Amino acid sequence: MPIERFAENPLLCPADIEPSRDGFEVIGTFNAGAFRLGDRYGLLVRVAERPVNDDPALVPVPAFDTRSYPPTATSETLRRDDTLWDFSTCVVSPAKNNPVQHCRLTNLSHLRIAWSTDGRRFILDRSSGSTIWPDNQFERFGIEDARVTQIGGAYCITYSAVSDRGICVGLLSTTDFRLFARHGIILPHENKDACVFPEKIDDEYVMLHRPSSGWCRPGMWIARSHDLTHWGRHEFVAAPRPGRWDSRRIGAGPPPVRTKDGWLEIYHGAGDDGYGLGAVLLDTDNPARVIARSREPVMLPETDYERHGFVDNVVFCNGLIQENDAELRLYYGGADTVTAGAACIVRDLLDSLE
Repeated sequence: MPIERFAENPLLCPADIEPSRDGFEVIGTFNAGAFRLGDRYGLLVRVAERPVNDDPALVPVPAFDTRSYPPTATSETLRRDDTLWDFSTCVVSPAKNNPVQHCRLTNLSHLRIAWSTDGRRFILDRSSGSTIWPDNQFERFGIEDARVTQIGGAYCITYSAVSDRGICVGLLSTTDFRLFARHGIILPHENKDACVFPEKIDDEYVMLHRPSSGWCRPGMWIARSHDLTHWGRHEFVAAPRPGRWDSRRIGAGPPPVRTKDGWLEIYHGAGDDGYGLGAVLLDTDNPARVIARSREPVMLPETDYERHGFVDNVVFCNGLIQENDAELRLYYGGADTVTAGAACIVRDLLDSLE
C-alpha cells in the first residue's frame, strides 16, 4: 500500500513539550486531531504526563481536581506489591478482592495546539488559550484523542473524557482555536473513537462511534443528531474480523472523506501484532452500509518510533487533512509516544478495498 511516511517523522516528541507542573514528566505527544485554519495547518495534540517516580516499588496514580480551571493535580501512591490492584498495564485495575469498582491511570492527558505552515514542521503554541484542560468530574483522569471536523466556518471537536465514571465522549466547538465552547458529554460510558462527518446527510449530523462492553469485541456504530448534542438512531457499521489483522477491536479514526464512490473512513484495528490502520468505504446516502473494506492493513507499525514506546507496536490515526481531491495527509500516533505524519493517494486507497 503506497502510504508514504514523512521524512521529518516524528513530528512531535515528548522532549518538545515541558511538563505542565512541577514534579511531572511528559511521556507522550500523540493521537492528534488535525485541521486547517486559513493558511496554517493545526494539530490538537494529546499530551500525557505522569508524576516523576524513582522508586520501582511504588506506583503513583494521579487525578485532576477540576473544581478550578486550569485544574490542579493530585496523586495517590500505591505499592506495587498491593494485591488489591493489578499493575500489569498503565491502567491500574482493581483485583477481584478489591471493593473499589473503578480503574485508575498512571498518567493524565490534556490537549495542546501546534501550528505549521507546510504540514510537516510543527511548532507548539505557547500562547494563552492554546491548552485545553479537563474541567468537570467526567474528565478527572484526562481528555484524550481529539477528532476535529470542520462544518462550514466552525470546528466540531470530539474527544474521550476519562474518569472513575468510565470513558465518555465529550464535545467542544470553536471558530478560531482560541475560544472554545463546551457542550458536555454527548455519549456516556463506555464509548470513544467518535468523529463527526463534515456535512449533513438528510439534514442530520452523522457521527461514527465505538461503544464497548464485555458482551462482544468492540466495533464501529453510527448515530445521528439534529443539534450535535443529542444523538440517536444508532446503527451497527462494522465489527472486528476473527483471524485477521483487526481481530480484537476496531474504531473510527479521523472524520471520513467524501469521494465519488462513497465516504472513505480510515479506521484503527487491533490484533495479535498490535494496532494498524485500515480503510472502509461507506455508502454516500446511508453511511451505515459498508460497500468495501481493507482486506489487509494499509499501515502497520514498522519504524522504531512506531514499534517502541510507551505502548509498543501502535499506529493510531485520528488526524486527517485532505490536500485536494487526490491526496490525504494522515497524522497519527506512534507507540503512544510521538506524533508522525504520512501521505497517501485517495484512489490508491479505494482500489485496495474489496
